[in-house]
Amino acid sequence: MHRQIVVLIALFASTATSYIFIGMMYGSYVAEPLWYLYVLALSYWGYRLYKEYSDTTYTIEEKERWLGKLRYFIFFYFFSWTIMFVVYTLRSNIELHYLAIFTQLGVAVVATTILVSEKKLAIFILASSMFPITIYLLLIGKFYSNVIAVLTIVLAWVLFYGSRNTYKYLQQNQFEAYHDYLTKLGNRRYFVELIEDAIKTQKSEANCMHLLLIDLDHFKTINDTLGHDIGDKLLIEVAQRMSKLAKAHKTTVSRLGGDEFCMLSAPFADKERCLESAYDFALGLLHVIKQTYIIEGHHLYISASVGVSIIDNPNITANTLIKEADIAMYEAKSKGRDGVILFNNELSVRIERKLEVERLLRFALQNREIALHYQPQVNGVGAIVGCEVLVRWQNEQLGSVGPDEFIPISEQTGFIVELGYYILEEAFKTLSEWDKKGIVLQQLSINISMRQMFHSTFVKDVKTLCEKYLDERLSSKLIFEMTETSAAEDIPRLIETMNKIRNCGIRFSMDDFGTGYSSLSYLRQIPINELKIDKSFIMELENPAQDTSLVKTILNIAKNLGLSVVAEGVETQMQKNFLISEECDMLQGYHFSKPLSKEKFEEYVLQKNSPLMLN
Repeated sequence: MHRQIVVLIALFASTATSYIFIGMMYGSYVAEPLWYLYVLALSYWGYRLYKEYSDTTYTIEEKERWLGKLRYFIFFYFFSWTIMFVVYTLRSNIELHYLAIFTQLGVAVVATTILVSEKKLAIFILASSMFPITIYLLLIGKFYSNVIAVLTIVLAWVLFYGSRNTYKYLQQNQFEAYHDYLTKLGNRRYFVELIEDAIKTQKSEANCMHLLLIDLDHFKTINDTLGHDIGDKLLIEVAQRMSKLAKAHKTTVSRLGGDEFCMLSAPFADKERCLESAYDFALGLLHVIKQTYIIEGHHLYISASVGVSIIDNPNITANTLIKEADIAMYEAKSKGRDGVILFNNELSVRIERKLEVERLLRFALQNREIALHYQPQVNGVGAIVGCEVLVRWQNEQLGSVGPDEFIPISEQTGFIVELGYYILEEAFKTLSEWDKKGIVLQQLSINISMRQMFHSTFVKDVKTLCEKYLDERLSSKLIFEMTETSAAEDIPRLIETMNKIRNCGIRFSMDDFGTGYSSLSYLRQIPINELKIDKSFIMELENPAQDTSLVKTILNIAKNLGLSVVAEGVETQMQKNFLISEECDMLQGYHFSKPLSKEKFEEYVLQKNSPLMLN
């Protein structure tokens, strides 16, 4: 409607000018100029409305008030032509009658065309335009005029019918543009505009609102196992539950896409009350979502993760608010799902850092930023019998990034497969080079991610690399380390993969042993050769008040199962003495050496005498 104002002014003001010349042709010098001034005054009113809307950022409520004023303007603007119709039909010159009728018909057509989005206003103007023509024709009292009056009514009905159909088409298109086809809720576009309006309201009224972003937990599993038809019906029921709850709390709900929904609250007077309400509402929402769903005989149970963002800054954008809620939602996912997390600056900094690490990590290999370091493993007499391969990342922008930060991100993104292959190849080549230089170790330990282990090409890649760089003797020196907790993911599949790798002569070690929750239940199932005692237990040996029985128990378990033991994180002489006294096979830690580059490790080994160069 805003754009139509200029069109109407250009059309009516220019057409009205011709009436000045028509009046002069028929000797009328008063009515037409006065009427033209009236049209110009109305045109100025319309232009003011146009500029007012263009120069002002309105809320939805303010738009409605502006639209009300616009409707009055349009009615008076169109009615101005009816005034001239009456003036001309009261004159004796029949030519002016024809002109008046023709103009009035044109006004009716324009009304049903331009005002199609304003159905009621268009119908009212159509009726007020065609009614005078009909009355005029009936007053003539002739048969032909009565027939034309009937035809006028028919024409009015045709215009009305065309306008109504166009209106329905526009309404349908608008509904589809702003609503989700499946749940009939508002879509992302609708919700963004709703938030933008909320921000404007907050700016003018200094209130506060909360935004919830809801993501259903493990919804993909339902789609994959039961099919998308069941998944769609589940989404519809979830949407209905959300809508019912939203209606009770004067909240608006929309579907952003997939299994993601957004909800926007009503305004609150203060932030504290808004925060309290947001958390209570989110918990109530989770309770509603978790109720049993019965769909085509299937009893389904789902939960959701909710991120909350507060609208209290008039300078923020809608997309930023959704992003904040999205960040909080993913934090809820990472903390075990089925929870509520409120966005804050600390969370934002952490997520931004994670996103930056994830982005730059993709280029780490091609930019040669990934390097391997090697930490010596020694036996009871101090001889270097092996080493653990540790990965390091030095980035120009981020500086030194620890593996405890970028390895989990690599696993989440799938980059661990590419990174793991690079580590394997570099480690295999290094072992081969050291053997040729006379640096002979009993073992070389390499950390393996479960996502890497379960990748479809892992076994083939390992065999290919062994054939390319190692012989059977060197392959037998390799040990793949896997963490205790991750190894419990899929025991049968893990055992199958491990046995295929063992055919190459490679052995396996259980890293961080003792930190998991199901160690003894599956320790005898998987074909491992070594246990690594987690450094957290080794640190406790330094404290006289701590009981050393746990470390002793792990050592006894290993001996009974025929496994060798590596104690990592050895940092003091006291820890070293205790472990040696308990016949721990190998020790590793800063007490002996920090992780070294390839060249530094070679120097470190070669500085030792021949007794340290063991076959």
